[in-house]
Amino acid sequence: MPIKCPVAPLEFIFLMDEYLTQRGIRSRTKLTLMTPLSGAFTKPICNEMLTGVLAAKGVNVVPDAPLAEVADKHVACPDGKTVPYDLLVTIPPHEGSELIDDAGLGDGLGFGLTDKQTLKSKKAERVFLLGDNTNVPTSKAGSVAHFQAEVAVHNLLREMAGKEAQPLADGHANCFIETGLGKAILVDFNYDIQPVPGKFPLPVVGPMTLLAETWLNHLGKLAFKPIYWNVLLPGRPIPLVGSRMSTLGKQMGVLAAHAPH
Repeated sequence: MPIKCPVAPLEFIFLMDEYLTQRGIRSRTKLTLMTPLSGAFTKPICNEMLTGVLAAKGVNVVPDAPLAEVADKHVACPDGKTVPYDLLVTIPPHEGSELIDDAGLGDGLGFGLTDKQTLKSKKAERVFLLGDNTNVPTSKAGSVAHFQAEVAVHNLLREMAGKEAQPLADGHANCFIETGLGKAILVDFNYDIQPVPGKFPLPVVGPMTLLAETWLNHLGKLAFKPIYWNVLLPGRPIPLVGSRMSTLGKQMGVLAAHAPH
């Protein structure tokens, strides 16, 4: 930790499962996902769902397992737990930029001290941060940076006009999780609201289904590449998907059932 995008290792192991299945050797292969998190994802409802999908595919999930040492054919954790391997794929530490710390803007790890709602630097005037540069409590995935960019531009223009920056950033993240064999899961969440089931972007109609493995979500994943190049990079807004997360179509009542007692 921190992991740039917690979904990436999940997609890797889902696609490995697909590859081995298509090769006809999945039954002779053991796949294990080690994570320093309490499960497959950072949010409880999505964690429960994704951990279930991994289990159904025969993937062994080892939670609360930060990496302490890689020894001869096994990985050791700080608590003494060990996991054997034949092929290890591990994620190196994700670090920020020395430039940010050298400029006096950082938190000591190379990430800028950032107001999570305005995206303004806490250490300097007229400096806004987004994506890999921030220390806000959300992932550093592309969708997050895209939504942050809209807020950063809005607030920079306000300050240039002599107005105060507005607290518009809510940590909105939107992500297709490719699960292999022609299916994917879609999650949509922010700082305060974790992923829940529902329809996206429109209630009832969808056409995407949140927190469920579907073929249509897989098509959405494939469609993202042309959308990225032809819509996002030229700076055009995505229809029905704004920088602030909408609760339309989401089964918000699910949150009450998972609330701590």
